[in-house]
Formats: sequence, C-alpha cells, structure tokens
Amino acid sequence: MSPITHFMVGWVGLEQLQANRRDRAFVVLAGLAPDLDGLGIVVDFATRVLGLPETTCYQDFHRLYGHGLPAALVIAALAGAQGTRRFSVAAWAFVSVHLHFLGDLVGSRGNGTEDIWGIAYFAPFTTDYAVSWSGQWPLVGWQNMAISAALLAIVMARATTTGYSPLALVSARADAALVATLREWRQRAQSSFRKDGDGHA
Repeated sequence: MSPITHFMVGWVGLEQLQANRRDRAFVVLAGLAPDLDGLGIVVDFATRVLGLPETTCYQDFHRLYGHGLPAALVIAALAGAQGTRRFSVAAWAFVSVHLHFLGDLVGSRGNGTEDIWGIAYFAPFTTDYAVSWSGQWPLVGWQNMAISAALLAIVMARATTTGYSPLALVSARADAALVATLREWRQRAQSSFRKDGDGHA
C-alpha cells in the first residue's frame, strides 16, 4: 500500500486510543516507519540521473530492514521512548507497524500476477520463514484506491465530531480551519437533505 494509505489506516484504527497529540503522532507515524528501508530509491534515482554506475539499493534493501519483527521492536521502542505514556505508545506502535505489514501483504503486488511482495519476518537476520499471499492485489489496483477513498471519508467525518484531523500533527491553526470547513460542509449537506426530504414528503 502507499504511504498515504498506511498513514490513514493507522489514524483511523489507532489515533483515538491515544491520550494526547504527541502519543497519537508517534503511534501513527510508526506505521509509516517500515518504508524507511525504501529510501534507497533516492540513491538509485540520483546515480541514474548523474550518469554514475547504476545502483539497486531499493531492490536490495526494501522489505529487508524495515519489514520484520526486529524492525517492529526497534520502531516500537523508539516511539515509546518519545511518548508520554511510554509503555502504551510502544505497544500501540508495535501494532501500527504490523498493520503496515498486513497492508503490504494484501495490497502491494507489482505489475505482473507473479510479482508478489512477501515479508521475511525475521529479516535481516534470516530471510527464511517469509510470508506472502498469492491473492495479493496490485499496488495501484482499484482495491487500494477504494480503501484509500473510504479511509479518507472516515477521517473527514471523524474530524467533524472530534474537532481535529491528521493536519493537527503539523499545524493547529490549519487544522482548526480545516475542521471548520468540514463542519460547514456537513451542515450544508444535512440542510439540503432535510429540504429535499420535506419537499418529497
């Protein structure tokens, strides 16, 4: 799944279980951390653009260092160390990382039907005991798009009731403006629905 979808999965599934904005941020961002092992794509792109000997950092390291139990434990420990409720944040960050793994297992296939992405759960220490699913749908498939759209709708609807959105992790002022706009849209939609209902009656 894409990083945006991973983020929304963590937000929808776990953010309301956290005590405050700080804990919320570390738990949700833990669900993005596994893909740090894919930053080699920047090196690969740079060597190609600069005409240097081609590298394969992305292919060599992605899903090897960030997508297994060792990485999950490290990410959870680092998140917990920064949280206000340390044990709780570490535990939920561990869950957040595994939601990322699950998302990749079900929705990260490449272009070909045989291009299945698996997860070697004990990597980088060993690539034995890898897990994969033959029914994995494409990374750019309609399934991921539908899930992303549904998650975005939930995020927006929840923001109108909780009074905050993921934007609060970046800017309280921008988040307040967004929530106010979403609430205005909801009120307009509800008013329009009531008018249509009265007219139909």
